[in-house]
Amino acid sequence: MQTPDALSTALLRRLILLAAVIFAIAIGYSQTAIGWGQSPAEFSADSDETLRVASYAFAIWGLIYLGLFAHAVFQLLPQGRDRPLTESLGWPAVGALLGIGWWVVAAALDAETTTIVLIFASLLVILIPLLLKARQIRALGRKDPELWLTAWPLMLLAGWLTIAAPVNLLTVVTGNDALPDILPPTSWAILAVGLVALTALIVTARLRQIAYALPIAWGLLAVFVAEQPRNPLLAYVALTAAVAVLVGAVILSFRLQPVRNTPPADPQG
Repeated sequence: MQTPDALSTALLRRLILLAAVIFAIAIGYSQTAIGWGQSPAEFSADSDETLRVASYAFAIWGLIYLGLFAHAVFQLLPQGRDRPLTESLGWPAVGALLGIGWWVVAAALDAETTTIVLIFASLLVILIPLLLKARQIRALGRKDPELWLTAWPLMLLAGWLTIAAPVNLLTVVTGNDALPDILPPTSWAILAVGLVALTALIVTARLRQIAYALPIAWGLLAVFVAEQPRNPLLAYVALTAAVAVLVGAVILSFRLQPVRNTPPADPQG
């Protein structure tokens, strides 16, 4: 049984998480509604000569925000309290939410280096805890609300950040003419696409949930759409990567359960 101090600390963490979700959503939608500074799509398109993503891809934030808000409400309700996975991912979720909220501000102000730091920090602060809790995530039943209201929203966020972070990096490096000359720009873009796809499959193999891979496949498909008119090679590499991620994630997430070995019959009886 938790002490009053422990209960107060847990309640404070839950309220901070709710506040962080509201902060991230408010910053994201106010930037779009009011039009202060650059939008995330405009920031991405500013120097996207190396790797381009179709602007429609950023609509995924609506789904991610909805899932994160549902998660924040769930962890405040009696059904969501005292759940080990939800409790352990509370502070990492707060860190990631604050990071993506401030990233919108940094992008609007064109603070390029700050956007790189914030997006990679947001990715790592949520992805590493998810991987550390992979066994608990794999153990969640299909009807467990913790799967849909904790694991899924946070995996969707981590998945999108996995593809958004390298795109952000290449955009800033390209815009500052700092892309290393050891490879041509298309090769750097293909390398980024390959690393993102490989990461998607490795992490999905660990989590055994398709939620992490879905936004990555979505983003890679948006690369195909954006790059097809100007760089067909890169476009079809991205399409191949998107299909590989989606098919691989389906196999890893919904594969048949292995047959359990049964002990041999006792010959004595």
